Amino acid sequence: MNLQTYPSAEEFLKAAGPVLEAEEAANNLMYGLALWVRRFPERFQPPPYAGVVHRAAELQAAALMTPPHNLIVLSTGNDSSGKAFDLVARNLRQEGWTVPGVLGPKDAALAFAKAWCSLTGEAYALGVRERVYALRQVTQPPQPPGRMRLASLDELDLIAAWLYQFHREATTGDHGTLEELRDGAQLKIQDQHFFLWEDGAPVALAGKTRPTPNGCCIGPVYTPLEFRRKGYATALTAALSQLLLDEGKQFTALFTDLGNPVSNSIYQKIGYRPVCDFDEYRFG
Repeated sequence: MNLQTYPSAEEFLKAAGPVLEAEEAANNLMYGLALWVRRFPERFQPPPYAGVVHRAAELQAAALMTPPHNLIVLSTGNDSSGKAFDLVARNLRQEGWTVPGVLGPKDAALAFAKAWCSLTGEAYALGVRERVYALRQVTQPPQPPGRMRLASLDELDLIAAWLYQFHREATTGDHGTLEELRDGAQLKIQDQHFFLWEDGAPVALAGKTRPTPNGCCIGPVYTPLEFRRKGYATALTAALSQLLLDEGKQFTALFTDLGNPVSNSIYQKIGYRPVCDFDEYRFG
């Protein structure tokens, strides 16, 4: 068994791409992120950590990290001993990488958390438990007043403020500053990746992100507190999902927090079906 690290997303995708594409919806996070890094390497500084563990010619595990975010991991399930993640953990440690946490399918995330903390003496704690859903046909929900439209740069400050609130509500760890979120939002607006539901004024936000050959992920989805329980986010998610299918994608995917039964129920009502569960572990 050996670990190979890669200085570019192109080389990483040559090694891991076939495995990632074989389960494209389940692997949309790692696969879509690697494809985006390949397309816009200048947006990812310092360059990501990317590694693949093989036994003979068979991929055992893969890991991808874009600092300061969590390490994303994948295991093919053929390494029950956790030796693959021992190799990844030792390499990260030897190369001086800071690893705030890990995110991945449940068994893989836990295997890496154990390997990392055994090596470093840190403790791991379960953060967000998530579920990956995929949709191939939209079930249209009841339509609230308003319509979906692209976000514009004129709305940058509003969107940055909404993103700040979203991360405070929905994520753990370092959410980034308002200014950092504003910079990221500006890029997404310029890329035409943010959409709003407008009912006289913007009332909900949804983004498309990490496109893969046959699919595209949707997220974040956010409605400010004063506009909730009116069906805006549901209608916006359904409309954006349909737009992506109409553009030629075979499926759309999204992540939900398993601690939020309302969002899990809403997405299933418009056609999303469970694919797999992801766990996050924070280190410290």
